[in-house]
Amino acid sequence: MADAVIAKSQSMQCPVCRSTFTDPRILSCSHTFCKTCLENLLECHGNCQIRCPVCRAVTQAPNQDVGKLQVNISLKSLIEDTKDHPQICTNCKSDEKPHADVYCQDCGKYLCTSCLHTHSQWGDFIGHDVIAMSEISSGKVSVRRYRKCSKHPKEDDEFFCSTCRRFTCYRCVAIKHKEEGHQVIEGAAYEVKHMKSIEDQKSKVAMKRSRFQKYIDFIDEQTKSVGIAKKQRTGAIHKTYIEAVQQLKAKRKRLLREDTEITKRVEKELESLKTSAQKNITQLTTIADMVTNRTKIPLDMDTLAAHDTLCEELREVFDQKDPDYEQPRKSSKKGKCVFKRNIGKNELGLGKIFNAVDTNIAFSTEDSMNAMVRTPDGMMAVGCATGGLNIFSADGKLQQSVLKDVGIFGVGFLSDGRCVVVDTSHNITLYTPHYKRMDAKFGIEVEDEDESENEDEDESENEDEVECECTLYDLTVDGDDLIYVCHSEFKTIQVFSTAGGQAVSEIPCNGYEPWQITSYHGSLITTSVDTIRLIDKQGAVQHELKKPGSHLYAAVSQWDTILIAKVKLGEGLVSIDEYTYELRRIRNLVNNYKIEKPKRRWYYLQQYRSGEIAFCTPSSLYILN
Repeated sequence: MADAVIAKSQSMQCPVCRSTFTDPRILSCSHTFCKTCLENLLECHGNCQIRCPVCRAVTQAPNQDVGKLQVNISLKSLIEDTKDHPQICTNCKSDEKPHADVYCQDCGKYLCTSCLHTHSQWGDFIGHDVIAMSEISSGKVSVRRYRKCSKHPKEDDEFFCSTCRRFTCYRCVAIKHKEEGHQVIEGAAYEVKHMKSIEDQKSKVAMKRSRFQKYIDFIDEQTKSVGIAKKQRTGAIHKTYIEAVQQLKAKRKRLLREDTEITKRVEKELESLKTSAQKNITQLTTIADMVTNRTKIPLDMDTLAAHDTLCEELREVFDQKDPDYEQPRKSSKKGKCVFKRNIGKNELGLGKIFNAVDTNIAFSTEDSMNAMVRTPDGMMAVGCATGGLNIFSADGKLQQSVLKDVGIFGVGFLSDGRCVVVDTSHNITLYTPHYKRMDAKFGIEVEDEDESENEDEDESENEDEVECECTLYDLTVDGDDLIYVCHSEFKTIQVFSTAGGQAVSEIPCNGYEPWQITSYHGSLITTSVDTIRLIDKQGAVQHELKKPGSHLYAAVSQWDTILIAKVKLGEGLVSIDEYTYELRRIRNLVNNYKIEKPKRRWYYLQQYRSGEIAFCTPSSLYILN
């Protein structure tokens, strides 16, 4: 009877917490566990799966909700029935057995008060572990399990087989386990060893938890330090903002004062010129009136002398030069200076007022320019076929000359400041930001050019005009640091990576000759005599602009629009207009600006970061404000 009661008690214990089941839930493997234990297991795994602690089968928890697993209704009913029916004494011999008040862990029996009194008088039973039923029913204490052999019910499982991982009785050990060479130890020794392992694990868990707690404390400290740093930054930002506003106000005041002074000075010059001209008009009018308004012929000597003197003064006035329009034009140009906002460094300085004076810089070597590109710091680099890369500031001053021994066909800059050049020997070379040669080698394909010297008669505007060389190279770099090289004869654009080697791809130009190329937001702008095309990386034309009878050259503006220069070769005039991405005209920026007529029809258009437009001929650089 006691064994049945114990077995029943054990069947209502959760294998994980070893307490009476609370809200038992069934896994897909048919094993049952408390809902709370399953929630803990699910939390440990951190996903929607629960691995059964008994058989290790995996069960999916719908939406990570253990509450949606099936309830073990029969087990739940059994537990509720047990709560409603108190345990009876298993030691009394009478048929009407009273309710049990305690349970002896060592005897394995439920005892009433009378049996407990007798039990406590037995010398052999003194010191037994006796538990009150109230503690058992409340779940505070679990009933110790008494193991009985399934094959020999009267025998206790006093041994533990490490090979089979199960408890067994002496007879099973002698009959089976020893013969099969299993590792068998006494159950008590296994329990001691197991409890020691549990204690070791507790100690390790405590140490591990302590380390993680220290780690969490460290994270809290770092979070706190981040908050402190944020507070300091916020304060610094506010302080800097206030100081910047004050600086801006002061700078604005100085700029407005400078602007007013410039205007007053120019207006004073113009007023002086106007006063002088008005004085001439007054002098001319007065003397003329005195000479021409006379109705009588002078007869006496004094009158005649006065008349001659006035006529002489009138002739002197007539002999004066006509009004000089150049002087007021120069003065007014001083007053038409422009304000240029700072872009990049020191933006809080607002900017400066510059004289709107166009600059024309003649190169030291005539007919040498082959390429032009904006540098990473906003200046303009001009490459020469005779050798050298010359860098000019927006005011036209030469800042630096590098790569003097390299004849340049095309040039570009990578995002990290490195320079890439295609030279007159058809080599692509990488240079550091300080223009030191790097080791990367590129396999650029070059065809025989002996038969490529034919002139295009249809493109000439007059007989005296010299055709552009047929062999044309150009180079551009996109936002991903891919290098694009075009050769007019190939009618393709070769694409290289910065690692060097052969071209990673080729972009077909579908019959037209790409004279120049410019990277533009994932696309390419190609220039071919009188046609500008916007193409994608597969060569498909997205937009096209054609101006028959003119030569076109394109660049990307500082505002990411497209600038297109139209050159009238026979007249030596250039006009520059601004266009949208779809090549729709926005406005005119430069109209019929007079330039030299070079020996080669090879021009370049770029824009400084500060807004000035750079237009380059083979022999000169024009900086237009």
